[in-house]
Amino acid sequence: MAVFSRRTFLASATSVAAVSAARLRASEANNTVVLALMGANGRGSDLAQRFVRQPGVRFAYVCDPDERAIQKGVAAAAVEGAPPPQGIRDFRKALDDPAVDALVCAAPNHWHAPATILACAAGKHVYVEKPCSYCPEEGELMVAAARRANRVVQVGTQRRSGSLYQAAIEKVRGGAVGDALHAKTWYHTPRGSIGRGHETSPPTWLDYALWQGPAPERPFRDNLIHYNWHFFWHWGNAELGNNGVHLLDICRWALDVDFPTRVTAAGGKIRYDDDQQTPDTSTVVFECGEKMITWEHISWARPIQSASILGVEIRGTGGTMYLDDDGYVIYDPARKVVEKQQGSRGDDEHIADFLAAVRDGSRPNADIEEGHKSALFCHIGNIAYRLGHSIDLDPTNGRIRDNPEAQQLWGREYRKGWEPVA
Repeated sequence: MAVFSRRTFLASATSVAAVSAARLRASEANNTVVLALMGANGRGSDLAQRFVRQPGVRFAYVCDPDERAIQKGVAAAAVEGAPPPQGIRDFRKALDDPAVDALVCAAPNHWHAPATILACAAGKHVYVEKPCSYCPEEGELMVAAARRANRVVQVGTQRRSGSLYQAAIEKVRGGAVGDALHAKTWYHTPRGSIGRGHETSPPTWLDYALWQGPAPERPFRDNLIHYNWHFFWHWGNAELGNNGVHLLDICRWALDVDFPTRVTAAGGKIRYDDDQQTPDTSTVVFECGEKMITWEHISWARPIQSASILGVEIRGTGGTMYLDDDGYVIYDPARKVVEKQQGSRGDDEHIADFLAAVRDGSRPNADIEEGHKSALFCHIGNIAYRLGHSIDLDPTNGRIRDNPEAQQLWGREYRKGWEPVA
């Protein structure tokens, strides 16, 4: 278990578990799960709206360092006939409230693991957006924190709960394409340039020190917030960790793969001359024993062969499945269509699955252990890209083998006072 030394209220695992169990029983008694939202801008407000459509849900807090986002989140999280959620900047106040059952974390990537670990230690369940971690080490710490505190941690890879994807994986696992050996996935979208930003004072509506949180402090730039942080290594995980994690999760699931054995990456910034540090074009190959997964992204051009900006092809000894959010198609080796099916991507079902797990103590569809494995694919792909050479891994645990240079990127530096401790 790892906790963060800034928190001084943390109790022993035994007492936390006892208090948490009592709190959960009280919640079950009136069938209401009380939530706190962390990160109320675009994705956070969308999640809040989806959560309150579920029965027996109430937000007690909306937390964001941006006071404008707080107002947006409070409106999204409001439930008719219930007190409006309290809008605050620092989510740690919500963790101190024994009435709160779970944290919904939609903050930037560098916050996902620290917030989840703190929440678990405070006896809260967690719904955390993808990728679950900023670096591989954090994923391992999150799994340990969830298990030690016996908390439900659901990662926001919502396709795990979608009827479409569940049916597709059942088909693949059942032999619909023979022995599934190869999965290819891609994400093509016409993003514009992020331009050249300037160092300046943070706006008055933003608590920038709180936004940075556990990440070492960097000067404010006027082209960083609220989305472009994805494309700076200090806070984000590139397009691979932004959207690739969804698709690689499907590939892993279909091929029944936990960790790769070798990862090779190539790419670069070839479209715009701007501040973006991460590649706008890349291909990553994940060797997984006798199986293989590939990722391709172009973030400055639309797809041509499909109307969808993303997709997955699963190739086997007896055919191929094409899969995207609109449905799947199975082809035989002669390219004849064998079967088609549509279904749900799983957004609302994923939230319902999390709430059911909170109420009955079961493991959710995208449990933190599965989320860590899929995020690790992205992290290792980014490490291979940044170092310019292949990375070998132990397929039993995903650890880097015999590569001190790569190992230096396994974890990260933290702002003073936020370091993980055993």
